[in-house]
Amino acid sequence: MPRPNTRDRRAHARITAAFAAIGFALPGTLLERHIRCNKPGCRCMADPPQLHGPYYQWTRKIDGRTHTTLLTAEQVDRYQAWFDNAKTIRALTADLEALSLDIATTTEGWTPPPHNQV
Repeated sequence: MPRPNTRDRRAHARITAAFAAIGFALPGTLLERHIRCNKPGCRCMADPPQLHGPYYQWTRKIDGRTHTTLLTAEQVDRYQAWFDNAKTIRALTADLEALSLDIATTTEGWTPPPHNQV
């Protein structure tokens, strides 16, 4: 059966429709951190410790360098959906690449690499 076939086109349509439904997206990683200050007598040094935070860090690459921005809880609330959208975009891109690779590999008769290699 030649490829891309009807099933491939349906999968492609599903992926592109999901892409089209995505709004704004912020790349990178959002971390919630709780830290110790290590000052003697501070609550973070107690047993059990009561760590400081939460502190929110948004880390991303810009021109090959890692940049970190501290965000407030309000900013996290405001942009959480944008971070989620970026994660969805990465997953959809992986799905589209896997579909395309499967079609090309099957069409050309290429031997797929072992699962532990890319």
